[in-house]
Amino acid sequence: MQSTQMQALSGKELEYIADSISNEDLLLKQCAATAGTTQNEQVRQICMQHMQNHTQNMATLTQLIQQHQQYAPTSPQ
Repeated sequence: MQSTQMQALSGKELEYIADSISNEDLLLKQCAATAGTTQNEQVRQICMQHMQNHTQNMATLTQLIQQHQQYAPTSPQ
């Protein structure tokens, strides 16, 4: 079996991940606002499901950054 070694993420990749985290956060807030104001129980339930998905996506992206942190350059390039 081959062992795969992680490589440092590029600055552009880190920017994409940071943007994705921001987008997930925005979507989470929008779902929360909709769930809090809707009168329709089905819409509320769907929003709650989406909130869980967005929370999980944010956790996954954050975990990805943390896993690559040790490979990050120590000085700006």
